[in-house]
Amino acid sequence: MDTPAPLARLSLNQQTTQRWSLAEAIDGCVRAGVPHIGIWRDKIAAVGLERAVGLVRDAGIGVSSVCRGGMFPAASATERAARIDDTRRAIDEAAALGARTLVLVCGAAADRDIERGRQHVADAIAALVPDARAAGVLLGIEPLHPMFAADRSVITPLGEALDLAEQHDAAAVGVIIDAYHVWWDPQLAAQVRRASGRIAGYHVSDWLVPTPHMLLGRGMMGDGVIALRRIRHLVDAAGYAGPIEVEIFNQAIWDRPGDDVVAELVARYCVHV
Repeated sequence: MDTPAPLARLSLNQQTTQRWSLAEAIDGCVRAGVPHIGIWRDKIAAVGLERAVGLVRDAGIGVSSVCRGGMFPAASATERAARIDDTRRAIDEAAALGARTLVLVCGAAADRDIERGRQHVADAIAALVPDARAAGVLLGIEPLHPMFAADRSVITPLGEALDLAEQHDAAAVGVIIDAYHVWWDPQLAAQVRRASGRIAGYHVSDWLVPTPHMLLGRGMMGDGVIALRRIRHLVDAAGYAGPIEVEIFNQAIWDRPGDDVVAELVARYCVHV
């Protein structure tokens, strides 16, 4: 792809143009000069892995990540094993697509026992490290904002994600720093410095005030209160030089024409990120 220098690290996470198929998203990236894409597994399943690999290869686009594996806690050992096996399949998909990172959204406690849920997450990651090493895929633990602790992830502060990651080789397990999830953390600067050598991805959007929806309330960069440029400087200073994914969950944005959304995010990325 012929990519302008300011966009060299930009990646379109597919959730930002959620209505686009994988082929449409890749074509949209090519038209806009966006050199990377973050692919979701439902979009892979819709076309099949072989076709997905062909689309990526033919476009000459980089895959910054595959999302997602995880959701590890479950009420029974059988369910937990099934979730680990599903994440093994996700590792294989990421490897086939040439993705550096598989994003792990760790999951919520199945029985209100959050400490037990965290142990399930730690056990699952340990079980998956040999698979990740063999495939050459980095497992990226993504801490989510605490408002998601009850239904999406028992892992919330960045420091907690690093506690998990540091139990394993940095070539196999790292962390995803998503500005939307971590901007509030008073320990953010120190934890980003601590994450040096383990940053598996950096995601951006903005926190709108008031927040219109718990899940679908992310804003376009510059429309909210996150000091995105400051966080970018922290991440860069920690040695991360990889793709920067724009990941926006917002129904109003999803309802707009995809090319218009991509054009706006390119412009906002250049100004605010």
